[in-house]
Amino acid sequence: MTEPSEWLIYRGAGEPHDGMSRLPPPPPWRDFSGRDAAGAGDGSRDRRLGAYRHLAELHRPGAEELEMINAALYLRRPLLVTGSPGAGKSTLAHSVAYELGLGDVLRWSIVSRSTLQDGLYHYDAIARLQDVQIAAQQGPGAAAGSPGAVDAIGSYIRLGPLGTALLPSDTPRVLLIDELDKSDIDLPNDLLNVLEEGEFEIPELQRIADRLPGGEAQVLTADGTKATVRDGRVRCRAFPFVVLTSNGERDFPAPLLRRCIHLELGRPDHNRLATFVRAHLGDEAARAGDDLIARFLERSRSELLATDQLLNAIYLTDAAAPPSRDRLADLLVQRLDRPR
Repeated sequence: MTEPSEWLIYRGAGEPHDGMSRLPPPPPWRDFSGRDAAGAGDGSRDRRLGAYRHLAELHRPGAEELEMINAALYLRRPLLVTGSPGAGKSTLAHSVAYELGLGDVLRWSIVSRSTLQDGLYHYDAIARLQDVQIAAQQGPGAAAGSPGAVDAIGSYIRLGPLGTALLPSDTPRVLLIDELDKSDIDLPNDLLNVLEEGEFEIPELQRIADRLPGGEAQVLTADGTKATVRDGRVRCRAFPFVVLTSNGERDFPAPLLRRCIHLELGRPDHNRLATFVRAHLGDEAARAGDDLIARFLERSRSELLATDQLLNAIYLTDAAAPPSRDRLADLLVQRLDRPR
């Protein structure tokens, strides 16, 4: 345990120093060093499930939670998960993918400008035009595979997370559509047909399907790999396990609700919070932070708090001396619903 000021890296002294050399490794949920140059193995599973997940009985769901997850799996229906920030809604998708061996989770983070098109695919017509112009300057001809060739169009189409999840495969992918309640008012309705039919069309490929070899085009996926699309249509064989999350900030239209299995995550108890901390920071940190967990639980009865705040507080106060520990924890765990 350091003295009150020794843990400070930036001191506001106005003079350069080598303080960065004393900065410890990042907390496991903010460690991005697991990414490789190709973008595979991006470390998101460890950041979500915890680097110490082997030490904890991670994500031990209650009976109702377990039943709703399995109902969605059996019925091939999306799972709409609501709950307060940090309740474990996103972690649920990673937990299912990890336990059932369904590969990396495809994540579509929703913002106010998100559209259905963003989730399905993007055709970069401008990039193709630029490549055609560059190729024209280098000499005539449109050999197979060159930017001007018909079969090159797939290089300019990239499937989004939803589009990638709907590619035909023997086992389902896990798709996380995160914070749907932040979307434009139209997106929940726009999702209805795709989620019901499990397919969508790519008009740019359909128009030229008869000129493509075998009607097939190689397109990019959200994973950074290539996939074959035939006749301009993507149609799943195994419907993906789709997790839609919401903080409960808005109501959704009835047609979407009837197509989903609804699960509401309640406030976690002390044991579940301790398991959560243990999975990310290990046994010692969970024991040392037991008093912070208890204080967090007590405050959460009347205040809106997020479990990430608890993790931040336990990780950082481990480096701070006792006189400033409680004050620092309070600064990090501030109510999210406080008046502005």
